[in-house]
Amino acid sequence: MGRIIVEVMPKPEILDPQGKAVRGALPRQGIDVFTDVRQGKRFELSVDGPVTAAALEDARKAADVVLSNPIIEDVVAVYDAEAAK
Repeated sequence: MGRIIVEVMPKPEILDPQGKAVRGALPRQGIDVFTDVRQGKRFELSVDGPVTAAALEDARKAADVVLSNPIIEDVVAVYDAEAAK
């Protein structure tokens, strides 16, 4: 069984209150190296058999029309999980 990963992030001009809250919490945990945090979404799509070029194309289409809101989000990655290892 193959897996396709789709990553979606808010557009840079969109406020990210969750990312801001995480950024504010990090120094309280003794982690002060990060200057910004943005929180996005990750989807894992499973397919029967290996991931094919056609399955990746269908995942890109799904990402554009179902998994993201193109007004406020960018699809930043669509890839074969096994190829990324």
